[in-house]
Amino acid sequence: MAVISYREALNQAMREEMERDENVFIMGEEVGHYNGAYKVTQGLLQRFSERRVIDAPIAEMGFAGIGIGAAMVGLRPIIEFMTFNFSLVAIDQIVNNAAKIYQMSGGQYHIPIVFRGPGGPAVQVGSQHSQSLESYYAHVPGLKVVMPSTAADAKGLLKSAIRDDNPVVFIEGETLYNTTWEVPDVAPGSPSELIPIGKADVKRTGKDITLIAWSKMVWTCLDASKVLAEQGIECEVVDPRTLRPLDVETLATSVKKTGRCVIVEVGWPVAGFGAEVAYQMQKHCMDVLDAPIERVTSDDVPMPYAKNLELEVQPQVADVVAAVKRALYME
Repeated sequence: MAVISYREALNQAMREEMERDENVFIMGEEVGHYNGAYKVTQGLLQRFSERRVIDAPIAEMGFAGIGIGAAMVGLRPIIEFMTFNFSLVAIDQIVNNAAKIYQMSGGQYHIPIVFRGPGGPAVQVGSQHSQSLESYYAHVPGLKVVMPSTAADAKGLLKSAIRDDNPVVFIEGETLYNTTWEVPDVAPGSPSELIPIGKADVKRTGKDITLIAWSKMVWTCLDASKVLAEQGIECEVVDPRTLRPLDVETLATSVKKTGRCVIVEVGWPVAGFGAEVAYQMQKHCMDVLDAPIERVTSDDVPMPYAKNLELEVQPQVADVVAAVKRALYME
């Protein structure tokens, strides 16, 4: 079993899918000759040529629309946004075309397209480049929204997204590219090379409380769990991996086991996706909840540039620990 980075896992997924299916191609800013702004597409231009690895101009609305048109005629585009903050320029194409053409055409057109790229806060890139937009896209029927937290999940889920006949918004953790994880050695063509979209994963088992988190916050929760374990508190960490569709059953099974729940997200509190998760947990677990569900989010402000303030705004291990203790009536 190889230990590879999140970045390498994504690269492997695209390379293997492009080798498997000649209809798969990549388009985006700097994906070819520059090897991608975060080097996720490194080496793909040399392997597949400019016909299938296409450097686009700074025109997100335009190349997102080209990708949707290509998907309508049978190709499988991977559209890379240099950052998901820039996807806002293309949101009309994503929300009003990609998400709706299948329904509005009466099923005549599938839209097998992946919109992928880094999302969430980075490091000192300012408020316009440090936003978590998953709740925007998870709000839209017709889109699937995937946010992997590990290299293994990134590879298996990206391969599933590329093969899916529906549009997938695939948001990669901007600060996760260098993190490493064990990725199983699986022969191409094996069913186990894919991770199903819509299936959550228990990243750590525990009996006292459930922590639900995705993307970067899974790592924060795992770190918090180590701190709490030293104090005799065993946390179960559950990663939805896919926000839409949401695997409510796996999340609820964990909450029913522990009786308590803390939801941790790096997005803003108002209408954040954690609010939907909280609703689903109280709906399905009300009879077994021993305390109100806690949410930990970023502060309700645009991201500051100064590093000390940037860290203050985002959920940290101490914030998760405090929320757990509130749910356990220890504070």
